[in-house]
Amino acid sequence: MKVINYSDLRENLKSNLDYALEDEVTVKRPKGKGNVVILSEENYTSIMETLHLVSTEANRKHLIESIKQVEEGKVTSISVDDLWK
Repeated sequence: MKVINYSDLRENLKSNLDYALEDEVTVKRPKGKGNVVILSEENYTSIMETLHLVSTEANRKHLIESIKQVEEGKVTSISVDDLWK
């Protein structure tokens, strides 16, 4: 993660946005104004999907049970092609 001030963001906007495609950029603002995080759409989408997966108790329980089954080897692997047979 890269931490910059507002002036650096303004002066080097393109390079900072390019950097944000690979990692997050935190922009420090003047005291009391709050900071801003810039991240790629891919990272944002991933975060939103994760939040959705754990958004309800039922989802969390199902996810935990699924992880447990994988760890215990209680899963079967099939190819994508075999799904449609």
